[in-house]
Amino acid sequence: MTNDVSGAPSSAPDGGLTRSLGVGDAVVVGLGAMVGAGVFAVLAPAARAAGGALLAALAVAAVVAYCNAWSSARLAARHPSSGGTYVYGRERLGPFWGYLAGWGFVIGKTASCAAMALTVGAYLWPGREHLVAVVAVVALTAAGYGGVRKSARIARVIVAAVLAVLAGVVVLCLTYGAAGGGVPFSWDGPRGVRGLLEAAGLLFFAFAGYARITTLGEEVRDPERTIPRAVPLALGIALAVYAAVTVAALSVLGTAGLAASTAPLSDAVRAAGWGGLTPVVRAGAVLAALGALLALVLGVSRTVLAMARDGHLPRALAAVHPGHGAPHRAELAVGAVVAVLAGCVDLRGAIGFSSFGVLAYYAIANAAAWTLGGGVGGGLGGRLGGRVTAAVGLAGCVVLACALPLASAVAGAGVLALGALLYGVRRRPGPRAGSGAGSGAAR
Repeated sequence: MTNDVSGAPSSAPDGGLTRSLGVGDAVVVGLGAMVGAGVFAVLAPAARAAGGALLAALAVAAVVAYCNAWSSARLAARHPSSGGTYVYGRERLGPFWGYLAGWGFVIGKTASCAAMALTVGAYLWPGREHLVAVVAVVALTAAGYGGVRKSARIARVIVAAVLAVLAGVVVLCLTYGAAGGGVPFSWDGPRGVRGLLEAAGLLFFAFAGYARITTLGEEVRDPERTIPRAVPLALGIALAVYAAVTVAALSVLGTAGLAASTAPLSDAVRAAGWGGLTPVVRAGAVLAALGALLALVLGVSRTVLAMARDGHLPRALAAVHPGHGAPHRAELAVGAVVAVLAGCVDLRGAIGFSSFGVLAYYAIANAAAWTLGGGVGGGLGGRLGGRVTAAVGLAGCVVLACALPLASAVAGAGVLALGALLYGVRRRPGPRAGSGAGSGAAR
């Protein structure tokens, strides 16, 4: 497979994916996942957990996310293939750890896909959430079927519109001034440090979108340079947006009002005296959820592709379309499962469950990054020290996962245990003659 750094898509003569994404495209894909998942979905439950320490919780989540992002970028530069931490864990730690990362990612993020689809339905047509959610999943799966380049163009439009809406919310709320009593910032949360860490774990859900960039590693031009640039850039922009929106909402609603709200940004605009603009904010929420859903489907389908290549999922899902170079069968399979879930199950409360799976995923990523040492090619990782960053990221993932609500932690641990059990059952008979051919899991 060749890499074309001139801007033109690379060909994929070996049946792999087509490298067509540059830095800007990769940043947009990551932002589409982060902004949609975070601003409209997680601020209120995080405020309920952290109380006046919400901004401190955001800072903790950002530090852990940065460490994870840096570890992921270093790994992606060394292993520029689709699948993200599934590939990194397999190559650096062994087949089981790669499988466990892929299992947690696919299960957790499939639930997140359904949750984002239901968010679209809840904002667009209350009372008909499931119908709208299914239509949204079908439409975005069709968009992804046309290739990642087409998906990136759609994501670019969505991200631009959402950022414009959020900028308007920030300006309106901050212009309104201190009507909500200023910005509460104290350690008087409902459960002190425990509440802060729980909120940080929930807010981490909002930062996890940069994983979409690394799971698309086989579709990025010059990945050794593009991914390490795109991941920190997307994360930095998302952090700036989250901080500005959180301060703006707190300045109008205060901690208690934000914690009690079911639609915090709409309520903030209304409280600032601009109730007539709430439909615009709702439209922004719909677009944000659509952007997150599009990026999630892209990321999950690429991990399914990688696991299918290694035989952990049906090998038919490893097919790549000869025309537009996308894993069309994996995309259709993911879309079908998400559509079924969105049509019959209410998963809007799945943020904690998804956070646990993602934190486990990145714990494995940091452990894999530890094996790289202090840097990879061209000084990558030298700014903070590769192993220090990996160690901080790993410890942060473990602490935040343990601090999540008990039900979410138990459910997440149960899903991981089930995946480990299935792996053990499948491997128990031992290798058969010729079974290692073409299987990355056997390497």
